[in-house]
Amino acid sequence: MKLHINGQSVDIPDSIRTIEELLAHFELSEKMLVVEHNENILQKEDHAKVELSEGHKIEIVHFVGGG
Repeated sequence: MKLHINGQSVDIPDSIRTIEELLAHFELSEKMLVVEHNENILQKEDHAKVELSEGHKIEIVHFVGGG
């Protein structure tokens, strides 16, 4: 399946059906982040409910600490 992730076209396995599974695929499940799905910001509890389809737009912003 082809998604648009952070402005780039990305092929992901068809077995990935939800935002939660997508984050696990990219090893981001434990990170503090914000996910936008088709221009809607998602609550973390919705990651398991939101299903992905060909061509969906995903923006993932995660925070890094520094000092």
